[in-house]
Amino acid sequence: MNIECRGETVNIATGGVEVDRDLPPVVLLHGAGMDRTVWSQQTRYLAHHGFAAMAVDLPGHGESGGEPLPSIAEMADWVAEAITEIGLGPAHLVGHSMGSLISLEVAARHPEAVERIVLLGAAAAMPVHPDLLGAAERNEVLAPQLITSWGHGTRAHIAGNPTPGLWMRSGCQALLERANDGVIFNDLAACNAYEAGDVAARIACPITVVVGSEDKMTPPRATSQLVAGLSDVDLKHLDGVGHMMMIEVPDRIRELLLDALH
Repeated sequence: MNIECRGETVNIATGGVEVDRDLPPVVLLHGAGMDRTVWSQQTRYLAHHGFAAMAVDLPGHGESGGEPLPSIAEMADWVAEAITEIGLGPAHLVGHSMGSLISLEVAARHPEAVERIVLLGAAAAMPVHPDLLGAAERNEVLAPQLITSWGHGTRAHIAGNPTPGLWMRSGCQALLERANDGVIFNDLAACNAYEAGDVAARIACPITVVVGSEDKMTPPRATSQLVAGLSDVDLKHLDGVGHMMMIEVPDRIRELLLDALH
């Protein structure tokens, strides 16, 4: 499904079904350099379990038009506008990594647009390693390689995939390599520069936070710092899982989302 926001086409995956406007809307937001396809295992599931699921390509990502937005705050304002354009707010927001920061900011800046947020791979701050930031700025393949390596837990590094015929690490790297020049750097720089400030104190909606024990990019200790500042939060732990949890354990994430969103 496509909508228009700020004069540009926005591509949205709906789980292979037409959006039912009588169902609770769920907007899924991807991480840095990625697109709506990271949610393929969850979008279809939610669409067939009582929700109007919509995985969004952010501007300049996937099949959405426009240029990537340079800050988390600007991305949050854009998401709030997109929800208005869709006409199904307030929505449940599900965000991964950069998408979790965006979700936090939408809830704080535009509370009327948000019913609940679910955060995967989340932290109050997301500093980016200088080597990764430099490789992204130079549009080197090293950037997708580092993100793929650091983003997956131990089991994902060995072999296998919950989806037969696919390879987690290779698929993730191929997705990142498809990003247009400058997109990965733009997103990583936005995450690196993000300062949460009093965002936690300004969020009134319920929050579910999912953390993987082997997450190297937003490790559990960083997630705990975020959770400590939130008032209405449910923390879920996944043992032996890395940062790319919706790909590593899609079945567990589907179950957690279904539980959190009801």
